[in-house]
Amino acid sequence: MCYKNEYQKRAHGEVERIFRELFPEAGLHVREEQIRLCHEMLDALMKNEITLCDAGVGIGKTYAYLTACILMRKYSVLHSGYSGCDRRSVVVSTSSIALQKAIIEEYVPFLSDVLLKADLLQEELKAVVRKGKEHFVCDYRLAQRLEAVRDKNKNQVQMEALKSLRHNFDLDSVHNLSGFDRRLVCVPKFCPKECPGKAGCRYQKHLDTSRKEDIFLQICNHNYLLADAMHRANGYRPLLADYRALVVDEAHKLPEAASQMYGRSIGREDVQEISYFLNREHKSSEGKRLQDWFNTLSMEIRKDQAGMGDDIAGKENFYFPAKCRSSLEQVRGNLSLMLKRLAGNVPYWIFRRLEEMEELFGWFLKKDTRYVLFLQPDGRGDPVFMAVSREIPRFLHDSLWDRGFPSILTSGTLKAGNGFVRTRQMTGLEKKSRVRECVAESPFCYRENCLLYIPENLKATLKGSREEAEQLAGQIRDLVCSTFGHTLVLFTSYTLMGNVQQLLRDQIPFPMVQVWRNSQEEIARFKKMENAVLFAAGSCWEGVDFPGDMVSSLIIVKLPFAVPDPIHEAQREQYRSLESYIQNVVVPDMQKKLRQGFGRAIRTEQDTCVVSILDPRTAKKGRYRSDVLEALPKCQMAERIEEVENFIRSRKVERYYS
Repeated sequence: MCYKNEYQKRAHGEVERIFRELFPEAGLHVREEQIRLCHEMLDALMKNEITLCDAGVGIGKTYAYLTACILMRKYSVLHSGYSGCDRRSVVVSTSSIALQKAIIEEYVPFLSDVLLKADLLQEELKAVVRKGKEHFVCDYRLAQRLEAVRDKNKNQVQMEALKSLRHNFDLDSVHNLSGFDRRLVCVPKFCPKECPGKAGCRYQKHLDTSRKEDIFLQICNHNYLLADAMHRANGYRPLLADYRALVVDEAHKLPEAASQMYGRSIGREDVQEISYFLNREHKSSEGKRLQDWFNTLSMEIRKDQAGMGDDIAGKENFYFPAKCRSSLEQVRGNLSLMLKRLAGNVPYWIFRRLEEMEELFGWFLKKDTRYVLFLQPDGRGDPVFMAVSREIPRFLHDSLWDRGFPSILTSGTLKAGNGFVRTRQMTGLEKKSRVRECVAESPFCYRENCLLYIPENLKATLKGSREEAEQLAGQIRDLVCSTFGHTLVLFTSYTLMGNVQQLLRDQIPFPMVQVWRNSQEEIARFKKMENAVLFAAGSCWEGVDFPGDMVSSLIIVKLPFAVPDPIHEAQREQYRSLESYIQNVVVPDMQKKLRQGFGRAIRTEQDTCVVSILDPRTAKKGRYRSDVLEALPKCQMAERIEEVENFIRSRKVERYYS
């Protein structure tokens, strides 16, 4: 490795000592690929580059990038003579609360303890979690809410959760809090300057602590990172304290977060919330009118959709119906008049919410080409007006990467069949010159411990037909019996999942658990059963851990192609032909999602698992067979159910079957 100066050489030398001596002495298992990954990350940080790191399951990338950040800060500070700017923190952005919690409660304390004992640090590492205002309690609003429900017949469990906020500042730490209560007691987007509770405000104290110079890590989610970037770009006060380097973990989620941040949405819940706060400002008539306008518009849209019949059936996203244009014009006109009456008579943050609603409706009316405009149903089937920017890669480039600081983007699924091309395209790094790429393969021995089963007798069936459900039910039944339960079945459609589960209800001699949206209780129940069968879709494709024998059979029912929607249609417009779009966008996105699902199979070095793919398009002459095999680690292959049985028998001990 080439070093620009003595400080880089010393920093890389300490990587070797930390991983080869200190971590093993502290009981941490270290792998060669993990050491190489840390060197790559440290080199990028000290040379002010951006690195894309595809890190396989079990690599230990979190220790790698945290160690790299510690050494980057240490040696750049020494080199500059402790200048104030080099004491700036490092930001670690993730998409999950679980990872944020693990970093601040496990990784940072461990590293701090190990490096302090070895005299590699002069002071304890300090980290803080940075989250949006909606995650914290506003004491003034909490007092008002408690007074409002004091004599009401409120759900007792929810009431206790509400009362516990007197002592719990972080809303995410409180269970059983209703969504409505949460929205009413959180810190508002715009705090009034003359707030009566400002003197003892817990949120202001939290901000003061977060901005202290001795903070090494600021940990946040992708939305908060992007909100800070937007503040800086628009000349507003930054949300994060100034930082010198950025780590984006779970980086495959960054474009999705950007879609939320660089866009706008308005639905029934938003209207109800605005109406509530208008009522609190003694503008109850305006709040009621606002709800009435939106409800009438929603009913007209739903009536139009119902008349479309099969044309709209099964689609989660759809365009605004032209027949409802006059109703939308009327609502927008009413909003414009209301804004004139309310100007200067309500808090600015309420006024701004109404302005944003009026602007969004205006985009729909003039079909603003800067955005992908569509409607999306909420949990009750009511339309949510959605606007997603068409220029997300450019926004990411300008607001993050063009600022010049070194960055690490890492995930287990940044790379697809065409390398990092799709990731670069989506994150705004397509034409950036100071980007390096790094792949750290999983240390797990998939050739020995994983069998990839693609049945030889799969036949194409009509999507949504009974024949499709029956063929899948038969395949799943045979596999479950061959592996004695211990099965996770991943679907891409809740409808298909329900149909197959109904057919198998009395055909499988093992407990069956079905997970619908966000059902953590069912996942926990499955884990306790040990040899059950879990039917799942949606979020279970990633971020759920099933170590050991509890998942010894992973069944992927269909290849996880993205469901066509207005956003994908907008991307399609950028390509000359459908085939080009499929190869450059559709297939790479499928491969990354497939790798996420495959990652549920083997979570430790001792795990053994059969992974079955039941999509006919992966058969020997299937259109996507080569794309699938290219995306997955090299495994043993099987086509007959007898091979599955033999593999399980050869890998599992007698206890597995009890």
